[in-house]
Formats: sequence, C-alpha cells, structure tokens
Amino acid sequence: MPRIPVVDQEQCISCEVCTQICPEVFRMEGESGHDHGHDHAHGEHKSMVYNPTGAPESKIEEAMDNCPAACIYWQE
Repeated sequence: MPRIPVVDQEQCISCEVCTQICPEVFRMEGESGHDHGHDHAHGEHKSMVYNPTGAPESKIEEAMDNCPAACIYWQE
C-alpha cells in the first residue's frame, strides 16, 4: 500500500517549493474561502496534497527534503 504524504498547513510558509518539484502531488490552495473567524491574511495560499499517489515516492521525498519549513511528512 502506498504511503500518503501530508502537509502540515500550520507550518507551511507558502514557498511553493513542493509544487515546483512535484506538481503531480502538491498544489497551492487559498484560505480566503474558509471563514472560521481566524485572522488569516487574504490571498495567503498554503500547500496541499491533491493527488497523493501522483508521483513516485522518491519524487515526493525530494519535495519533502527541499521543504524549508519541513512541514511535509508521511501519514502514519
């Protein structure tokens, strides 16, 4: 069974490194559509996993290794 990558959006700094390395798995998602009463900056985008099996694990791990916030990990 393939491992599933996860992005900790609390730690994500919106650098887009993962989406540049592995766009088959990661993309940026805007938070402006989520109004939970939090004080988010409008237009701030965080990385998300939209296709967890879209690339080989080695390519996903390259994105993990290059993430400056170290916020991508394998789901346990």
